[in-house]
Amino acid sequence: MDEVLRSGQLANGPQLRAFEAELAAYCGLRFAVAVSSGTAALELSLRALGVGPGDEVIVPSLTFIATANAVALLGARPVFADIDRATMCVSPATVEGLMSPATAAVVAVHLFGHPAPADELARLCREREVALIEDGAQALGARWRERQVGSFGRVGAFSFYATKAVTTGEGGAVVSDDPELDARLRRLRNHGADSSGVHHSIGTNARMSELAAALGRVQLRELDARNDARRAHAQAYDRALDGLVERPSCAPGAVHAYHHYTVRVDDRARLLAALERAGVGYGLYYPRPCHMQPAFGEAGGRALPETERAAARVVSIPVRPDLDEAEREAVIAAIRDGVGEGPGQ
Repeated sequence: MDEVLRSGQLANGPQLRAFEAELAAYCGLRFAVAVSSGTAALELSLRALGVGPGDEVIVPSLTFIATANAVALLGARPVFADIDRATMCVSPATVEGLMSPATAAVVAVHLFGHPAPADELARLCREREVALIEDGAQALGARWRERQVGSFGRVGAFSFYATKAVTTGEGGAVVSDDPELDARLRRLRNHGADSSGVHHSIGTNARMSELAAALGRVQLRELDARNDARRAHAQAYDRALDGLVERPSCAPGAVHAYHHYTVRVDDRARLLAALERAGVGYGLYYPRPCHMQPAFGEAGGRALPETERAAARVVSIPVRPDLDEAEREAVIAAIRDGVGEGPGQ
C-alpha cells in the first residue's frame, strides 16, 4: 500500500494487474477480472453471458440475497431451487426439474465454503446449453475433486468483502478460461470501453482500486494457511460436537473452506440463549431465504422444504483462523449447555 501511495497511481496500475494474474493462477485459469464487489462480479458475469429480460436464471434460495438480486437487476427472473439436504448446496437433482426453454443460466453457490457438485452441474448445463456460474463468495480455496471452485463453470465469481478469507474491504473478481468473456468483462467494468477508450457497449464503473488490489495480493498469499487453520478448528469441533448437534457434512471429493462452521439444531432458541449467556458470537445464515423475502413478492412460488428446514435450524459458530484453543473450548462448552449436555443438566 505504501508503494501505491508513493506511486500516485491509484487506479488501473501494476497492483491490479498482478492481483488478477495471481488470482487466475491460484484458480488454475487463464483470466481474472477484479471488480468493486462480489455483487458486481455476479451482475457483470450475467451481463457478459447475455442474460437479460425474458430470461430465467436458476439460483438457490438459501444464499445471500445478492445472488438473486444480480439476476433481478438485469430484468431476468430468478427461479429458486431447493438444496441437497447434506451439503446445503444445489445439485443436478434440485436444478434439472426447474429448467425450461427460458433458462439462460444456473448459479451454483458454494455455500458456507462447501463446494456444490460443480462437475455434475457443468455437465448438465452443457447438455441443456445453458451457462453455469459458480458463486464462490464464501469458498475461495475450497476444492472439488482436486480442482479449485470457480474453475468448472463458464465463469466463477468471488467476493472480497470485509468478512471474507481474502478481503479488500469491498471487492470481487470474475475468473474464466474464455478470452472473449474476459474482454467483455473488462469493458463492462469500465463503462463499456476498451483499452483505447472506445465504448463498445453500455457499461458501468465496477473497477477495483490499486489500494484494494495491494491488500488482495498480500492476503491471497496467506489464504491457504488461513483455510488450513479453519479446517483444524472444524476437525476439533467435529470431534467435540459429535452426537450433540448436526455437524456440517463434507462430501467425498470435497475440500471444505469452512468460511462458516454451520451446525443444525432443532431447538435453536435454546442454543442461541446459551451462546449469548457465554458471550459467544454466532451467525444465522439465512433465517429468511430468498424465496420468502418481500423483495421477490410472489416470485418465490412453490415451497422449498429442505431450504426452509435448514433456514430454521442453522447456527454458525466461530471458526476464524486466529481462534485460540481456550476460545474454541468456550464455544464447545456453550453448545453443550445449549443442547442439555452442560454442567448440571
